Amino acid sequence: MSTTGPDSARAVVVCDHEGNPIRTATLLEVHQGAGVLHKAFSIFVFRNAGTELLLQQRSRHKALFPLRWANTCCSHTSPADERLGSAAGRRLQEEFGFSVALREAGAFVYRATDPATQLTEYEHDTVLIGSANGAMALRPNRDEIADWRWVSVDDLQRDLRDDADAYAPWLAEALRVALAELRASTS
Repeated sequence: MSTTGPDSARAVVVCDHEGNPIRTATLLEVHQGAGVLHKAFSIFVFRNAGTELLLQQRSRHKALFPLRWANTCCSHTSPADERLGSAAGRRLQEEFGFSVALREAGAFVYRATDPATQLTEYEHDTVLIGSANGAMALRPNRDEIADWRWVSVDDLQRDLRDDADAYAPWLAEALRVALAELRASTS
């Protein structure tokens, strides 16, 4: 989202703490001041039996937390009755150029203010997980992604403790939700 570009006027779903829709607002409106709680999603694509995760470094053009490392993909559902699964699949394709089956892992609410812009993320974030099977052709959209890498989940958890400012503020909690579902589904 740019604070002045066309994305700033894009509509998103304002919601309550349980994720129930209340109304719509623009991206710019929901990120100003203390923020307005709105629906979002975070995608985690794992490989090698869930031991590695595809991360992206957010583009320098992002209005919130640019150049920080984050989960595979994240965005907002459209207020035009777009289902979560459809929105997530669409954004994964737009940002990375590939598709995988995704399933919901859980949700949480967080708030974080970007110290550089004073814009605020205040989101009801639904976490989705998927698995990369075999070789995948990644085609990152450079307007969205500055860099990407596969990382060991153990190394990521250690790095989140040691260098949290290199990562998006939602990543640690979203990863916890993703890993809880991943472990539950393999036990």
